[in-house]
Amino acid sequence: MNLYLHIPFCASRCSYCDFYTQTGSRLRRDFLDALIRELHLRRVELPDGALIDHIYFGGGTPSLLTAEELTRIFDTISELYPLTGTGEVTIECNPDDVTEEYAQALGALPINRVSMGVQSFHADDLTFLNRRHSAEQVFAAVEALRHHGIDNLSLDLIYGLPGQTEERWLMNIRTFLSLGVPHLSAYHLIYEEGTALTRLVERGKVQPVSEEASLRFFELLISELKAAGYEHYEISNFALPDRYARHNTGYWQGIPYLGLGPSAHSFDGVRTRSHNIASLTHYTRALLEGRRDYETEHLSDEELQHEYILTRLRTQWGIPLGDYAARFGERAKRELIQAASEHLHRGQLTQSDDTLRLTPEGIFVSDGIIADLFL
Repeated sequence: MNLYLHIPFCASRCSYCDFYTQTGSRLRRDFLDALIRELHLRRVELPDGALIDHIYFGGGTPSLLTAEELTRIFDTISELYPLTGTGEVTIECNPDDVTEEYAQALGALPINRVSMGVQSFHADDLTFLNRRHSAEQVFAAVEALRHHGIDNLSLDLIYGLPGQTEERWLMNIRTFLSLGVPHLSAYHLIYEEGTALTRLVERGKVQPVSEEASLRFFELLISELKAAGYEHYEISNFALPDRYARHNTGYWQGIPYLGLGPSAHSFDGVRTRSHNIASLTHYTRALLEGRRDYETEHLSDEELQHEYILTRLRTQWGIPLGDYAARFGERAKRELIQAASEHLHRGQLTQSDDTLRLTPEGIFVSDGIIADLFL
């Protein structure tokens, strides 16, 4: 079982972000007290004999927490939860938070992996996205973390920015490669409802890139990373051999996890999901009163099948048909193969070792293929 902790604070809000975050810190102390209460309250949800493998601090900006605040959280986890001791412990950081002193503090904690939202190495892109760091701070952060014993690093990049050219995107990719970081998450810019960026599009101040340009950026990304020895192990993720994001891979493989913090989701590994209320005020108040404000949903058989197809097919490991049949029946397996037949014929899917996988050509049209497999 894995553990996710959502830290909802940000120093400023990125123009494209629709995650639940707060730029004010008024409730920060109460939030930490509430998070500790939730860790205590939800210990009973860990099945008998289960161990916590991987831990992930997401946000928001978890690197706004001080070393003392992180220590308090880790002390509570180690007191309450049995740990494998061999898992991945990740914290998301803003590059400008990672000073030499902060890197030293992280290196003294159980943290063994850092994921940094870089998004671009171009100063004008960072201004457009309302990011608060510079490219130089990225380089300094990578060096500082390595100096203090954390070399399992991941960077995020965004492509498909308005006005982006192939040359500028290639510069971003090659700058990433020059750093020798073992993991990259690369996402196309999405115009989420209610974000500052979407309002700019609605007012005609920003023009999204064309589908043709988006496809070309994705092609360049894949070819450059593959040539450098990275495995394209999930549609948006690339890693050097054996350097996959282990916590996130658990999501794609249906591993159960507890999600703590406002808006955080949990999954029992069978069919039940729950999510905390997406309100820092209500989340904090409820837990300080000794209760949890959340909602639960029980997935239907059809929803489970769709989720299985969606998450497995996104990865290089694909859909193991034997496991699919064990979960959903031989008839469901036959129907899945029948639905896949046209894409197999087109060379967008391949079936080998009793596993259904996307081909390189299929990756570019994966959304349509997945939709066709939803029976």
